[in-house]
Amino acid sequence: MGLIYAEIELINAEDNMLACRHIIGEEEIKRIRVNMLVDTDSMYLCINENIQEFLQLPVLHKRKRQMANGEIVECDVVGPVQLRFGNRSCHLDAMVLPGDNELLLGAIPMGALDVIIHPSRQELVVNPESLDMAMMELKQYLRTQYAE
Repeated sequence: MGLIYAEIELINAEDNMLACRHIIGEEEIKRIRVNMLVDTDSMYLCINENIQEFLQLPVLHKRKRQMANGEIVECDVVGPVQLRFGNRSCHLDAMVLPGDNELLLGAIPMGALDVIIHPSRQELVVNPESLDMAMMELKQYLRTQYAE
């Protein structure tokens, strides 16, 4: 299977909330459409410093990350970011990779959006089992929560 990219809209979620409260106008919401590598080997949403600066996302904390070449780097975690793909939307924090590194859509944002990789078309698609809205599996979480 080759590399799969998807067009994702990234939105400063704080701006979106301010617009909902009529504190700022819709036109003031910082947003950008980007082409992201769909990376099932990565867990997180990873943006780069250029996107973080454009969206003006505040740093929440730092986290270490092992890069593809094995190097361990300390990254800022920023947010919240709203992601939109098709009829799906979710809010997440993002790890900031240095410079203009490639943007990654990892397993956690894929799960939150309830999207899958269509193997024969080699593209990201909305889960065909829940076309009208995202669905999240909670059974495993509930079993773990109450097992203790």
